[in-house]
Amino acid sequence: MGNPVDNKFTWVIKNFCSVSPKPIYSDQFLIGGNKWHILAYSKKRDGHQFLCLDLELVDCEFLPSEWRKVVKVSFTVVNFFSKKLSRQIGLKHCFNKKERSKGGSLFHLSELTDKKSGFLVDGEVEIVAQITVLETDRRFHVSKDYNMEMQCWDGMATTLVENKELNDDDKAGLVNVKGFQVLPSQLGIVNRIFEKHPETALECCTKNQELRASYINVIFSLIKLLYKGAQEHSTHDLSDAEGALAYMKNLGFKLDWLEKKLDEVKEIKKKCERVTEMEKELHDLMNKHTNVSKLLEKEKLEIKNASAPDLSFSDVI
Repeated sequence: MGNPVDNKFTWVIKNFCSVSPKPIYSDQFLIGGNKWHILAYSKKRDGHQFLCLDLELVDCEFLPSEWRKVVKVSFTVVNFFSKKLSRQIGLKHCFNKKERSKGGSLFHLSELTDKKSGFLVDGEVEIVAQITVLETDRRFHVSKDYNMEMQCWDGMATTLVENKELNDDDKAGLVNVKGFQVLPSQLGIVNRIFEKHPETALECCTKNQELRASYINVIFSLIKLLYKGAQEHSTHDLSDAEGALAYMKNLGFKLDWLEKKLDEVKEIKKKCERVTEMEKELHDLMNKHTNVSKLLEKEKLEIKNASAPDLSFSDVI
């Protein structure tokens, strides 16, 4: 579970003794405006097996090549006997499109798997990661005056701005882009929309600037919705997106590119639902297999016992 207040994420690794050189992954979590997950794996060094933990940036292939973020991360392996016995390692790394992960070796696996050490409880080990953002490229800086969220969009950094009533200072700083009055913080995304999809607003006949601004914000909201993770879309969300796209098309906006994305999201959602269904079926089958195996072993044992009487031949005659 992740806690954005103290920038911590707790990961309980089950069946810890089965950790191998093949990485296992934690759930994804959001801290510092980006999604991350942790990798755990074993590594042999100087004849000993060590536990390695890496922090990895998720979906970095969609980030612009210039994106960078300096992050300090600490990994703590919790000791259940005493917090003072917990073990911690800290590191600092500049994450970018090419350098997406960073980690290090922590402890001897033999120490962690020793039941008397206090790290292993019921086959589980608890890892706490704390992430602090030290520096972000100012080209991708998020203003404190607005509730913005960095999202990935067709290989470009997209800044999404929540609707907010503008004061006089805001209105004085508006910039005209293709007939739309936008905030300086919106300039990058609006330019990218019109550069990549120049036909978007060619047939929008509305001249009222407040209405035009609200239409741009609808497009922002659609992008924000459709470019979330595949597991984050509800059926209600997708229905709302479909209605919003139909409304915008009636106003003269050409949003084929967003319609295409909506179709892709729907298809991915169907696949996710199918996978969930199949996983449940597999789980049920595995449980059934386990139960049948136990029953089979029990029957075999009963047959074996029945075939081996305690009395010897001489006792019977």
